[in-house]
Amino acid sequence: MAEQRRKKNKNREKDSEWKERVVQIRRVTKVVKGGKKLSFRAVVVVGNEKGQVGVGVGKASDVIGAVKKGVADGKKHLVEVPLNKAYSIPHPTTGRAGGARVFMRPAAPGTGVIAGGAVRIVLELAGVRNILAKQLGSDNQLNNARAAASAIDSLRTLADVAEERGIAVEKLYA
Repeated sequence: MAEQRRKKNKNREKDSEWKERVVQIRRVTKVVKGGKKLSFRAVVVVGNEKGQVGVGVGKASDVIGAVKKGVADGKKHLVEVPLNKAYSIPHPTTGRAGGARVFMRPAAPGTGVIAGGAVRIVLELAGVRNILAKQLGSDNQLNNARAAASAIDSLRTLADVAEERGIAVEKLYA
């Protein structure tokens, strides 16, 4: 009995390391033969603040169900963030999703997260602490969050580049 309780607590600890934040909840109406059918769409960002983040979308007839589905979807679409010692990104990058573009630049320690809206939430839950970001082209929350995740996904460290080229990291500097 006590062993089962311990296992449940371990599972709760694994789940509790993930933080989730709702970016947007939209009420969606579909016109059908008998009238209008109401449902909700939730855009949720899931992250562990240690270099993993995901953007998910859930649709359901109630808000709580939509958020739960969004969290599950976010965990399916996780992206790894290569953080450096200053808790920033290794190089400038741009991400695209739909009509949205997000530009990100590394920042000096102590700068903080300078970003707006959905991009800020994605970066904070990814564990980035010093960064400059700008949303370009669209004010759609879902596309901006996905563009931020796409920008993070395109980041590469020096070790990754050296491995791709088949040379030592020291030779990249020379």
